Amino acid sequence: MVIRLSSIGDIVLTSPVVRCLKQQVEGAVVHFVTKTEYAPLLKANPYIDKLHLLEEKLDGLLDELEAENFDYIIDLHQNLRSNRIKRRLQLPAFTVKKLNLRKWLLVNWKINRMPDQHIVDRYLETLSVFDVVNDGRGLDYFIPAGESFDLKKLPAAFQDGYLAFILAGTYATKRLSPEKITKICRRITCPVVLLGGKQETETGEEIAARCGPRVLNLAGKTTLSESASLVKEARLVLTNDTGLMHMAAAFQKKILSFWGNTVPEFGMTPYLPDPASKIMQVENLGCRPCSKLGFERCPKKHFRCMNDLDPEVAVEWVDRNY
Repeated sequence: MVIRLSSIGDIVLTSPVVRCLKQQVEGAVVHFVTKTEYAPLLKANPYIDKLHLLEEKLDGLLDELEAENFDYIIDLHQNLRSNRIKRRLQLPAFTVKKLNLRKWLLVNWKINRMPDQHIVDRYLETLSVFDVVNDGRGLDYFIPAGESFDLKKLPAAFQDGYLAFILAGTYATKRLSPEKITKICRRITCPVVLLGGKQETETGEEIAARCGPRVLNLAGKTTLSESASLVKEARLVLTNDTGLMHMAAAFQKKILSFWGNTVPEFGMTPYLPDPASKIMQVENLGCRPCSKLGFERCPKKHFRCMNDLDPEVAVEWVDRNY
């Protein structure tokens, strides 16, 4: 049993674990435990034999899991609920190291004791007892049959290719400002599809209105599977540090990622994307990182981590790679 209850990006980052377990451990039957809302991320994964879904309360799920008679637990979440599952089942369990103290030191004292290691490789370390090794194939993301976006619905100008610009980000301090995005979109000549959740719909409409017909806002207008398929078919992906960024890495896209209050040292950068991919961040800014997650507004009130990013660097990268 593999446990990762949330959220989009974190679940996508577990995909090498289930693939390597299934392919390298003879006779392995792999079940996955997650929240119901994230089932669409996993239901088409051929390396998962069964999903177990957490609704609001854990009690019913605990009975369901106990009835499965698992041999081992792989805990890739390490929180109160996953610990409760482990206590109830009393099985051999292998748990990812969250390194919370090291993250705290980096956020609060800017002392970097984080390993030079991606979270995917830390996830895979939990499998060492099974002699599982990293197969080097990167991330997986499987779009369920019939759930892709119909590209014929795009305007004619987008039929020969487009750039995907991902507006989403759980916290405001992880999102590039609409003004910066507008500047970039106005300076590039290729069609742009804006993607994100319902909370980004209004922002997307404002950007599209400022930029004209070359920019199409689909933020909040597509399902998660449709958004994933639009990312898959894009020539380039520009993105904040968010879940769709990791989907883009699974599709080995050329990714330009914008980093605000979070930093690559946390180990959550795009994993094995196209080699042309690039990280944009403000180097040597004393207040970064201000959080391992993010805030709704900049604690310092200047938001330099995003405001100081140069749109021309993004434009030049697009021109080179499109």
